[in-house]
Amino acid sequence: MDSLPDIGGESSNSENTGNNNNSLTLAGNSSASSSSPATPSRYENQKRRDWNTFGQYLKNHRPPLSLNRCSGAHVLEFLRYLDQFGKTKIHTPICPFYGHPNPPAPCPCPLRQAWGSLDALIGRLRAAYEENGGKPEANPFGARAVRLYLREVRDLQSKARGVSYEKKKRKRLPPSQPPQLQLPPPPGAI
Repeated sequence: MDSLPDIGGESSNSENTGNNNNSLTLAGNSSASSSSPATPSRYENQKRRDWNTFGQYLKNHRPPLSLNRCSGAHVLEFLRYLDQFGKTKIHTPICPFYGHPNPPAPCPCPLRQAWGSLDALIGRLRAAYEENGGKPEANPFGARAVRLYLREVRDLQSKARGVSYEKKKRKRLPPSQPPQLQLPPPPGAI
């Protein structure tokens, strides 16, 4: 299982080379992109790569898993597996830099997948699952256990790095009024 391709979010610094030519189709749909003839967006390309990676993970799983037998527990196993490829230092509670966003020196704390990358990955896989014939009510990427795990990772990482992930409140725009045109003064008014 160590030969899976990059699964990072858009903020990943790794190169997206190699192992992206998997011909695995999980639900009989040979095209994961939209039916428009235009080149797929960056998001669509990343979603396709993530979907192929997850398919490869299921194929390499012991025993191999089919998509219709995949559950939220398997998704959690996949996310934990991906941690070994992470690039974000997450301080442990015994580390002297625990809670400091910019530690002044190196430490032996582990590298993990960043919460934002995992959250974006689950969003892409959730969409890809339904695009590839999966029923929304059976989507393992939307399972309660996956949502709880992501919340737990977010909270743990925010404490460990001293970065709070406060939910941003939406700004209420005042009711729009039509723009008032400023006309030049009449010629005799000056």
